Amino acid sequence: MSLSAQPLRLKTALKTYPHTRMLKSGELTDPAVELIFEDVEPIHRAFAPMARRQVYDVSEMAIVTYLQAKAYGKPLVLLPTVVAARFQQGCIIHNAQRGKLDVGSLACKKVGVRAYSQTTGMWVRAILAQTYGVPLEQIEWVTIEGAHLEEYREPPFAHRAEAGKQLLPMLRAGEIDAAILGNDLPDEPGLEPLIDNAAAADREWYAQHRYVPINHVVVVTKELADTQPQAVHAVYDLLCRGKAAVAAENAGKPDKLLFGYDALRGPLEETLAYCEQQQLLPRKLSVDEIFADSLDILGDAAR
Repeated sequence: MSLSAQPLRLKTALKTYPHTRMLKSGELTDPAVELIFEDVEPIHRAFAPMARRQVYDVSEMAIVTYLQAKAYGKPLVLLPTVVAARFQQGCIIHNAQRGKLDVGSLACKKVGVRAYSQTTGMWVRAILAQTYGVPLEQIEWVTIEGAHLEEYREPPFAHRAEAGKQLLPMLRAGEIDAAILGNDLPDEPGLEPLIDNAAAADREWYAQHRYVPINHVVVVTKELADTQPQAVHAVYDLLCRGKAAVAAENAGKPDKLLFGYDALRGPLEETLAYCEQQQLLPRKLSVDEIFADSLDILGDAAR
């Protein structure tokens, strides 16, 4: 691209994090692209339009939404970037005012989650099953929304609550026994984590798995990847520079921003296995199939 050429304007949906702030403020730029940011709050409202209709050129997306989109043949390309990750064991709560509940007594209980396909729900279920031996299919999963992918159908042990119902009022009223929440976890007396010492339990999980559970990644449209590969390379480079800008403040902490094929391979393999076990995918996916979409564009730059 010549220096006189105009940058390619890309419609973009990214939440403001420390590592994306400089991209959104214009402090970090690339001559090949201009990111035109859409104001989407909360960011998960961007996921269904992107998965279904590719309304953005570049978008943040929950990892389960992306994997379902890939399995259903949607024209999206994953960039090997994690922009949001968190430890999950504090995300399942119960109403302690209605009596003590623990992981050993979840069978035959009702657990609410925004959608069965919600990424936080997937991670909590994976941890319940793998770490604590909870029989997931013996729990009644109560949802208030459908999946971001219209084609997806929930398994028979999940059902939708009545229209208009919300998780916290249902939990307070005893209509559900526990609820899985993410960024909307309440600070309310009586609503307590189901897993005792969740932070310590998360540290043990990390010691075994060596990564922080992935919440959100970044995708681009296949059209952009096919027609403007240099723009895709520029977007990835900007994201890398955003991560580098906050490296000092994150030093010594578990890396929540996994970048590159090598760093993502193991975590994605486990994520795929959990999704398959929970009946979230209509077909088997491999990490190699996922990476193949961007490997020719990014190559050694994303190792």
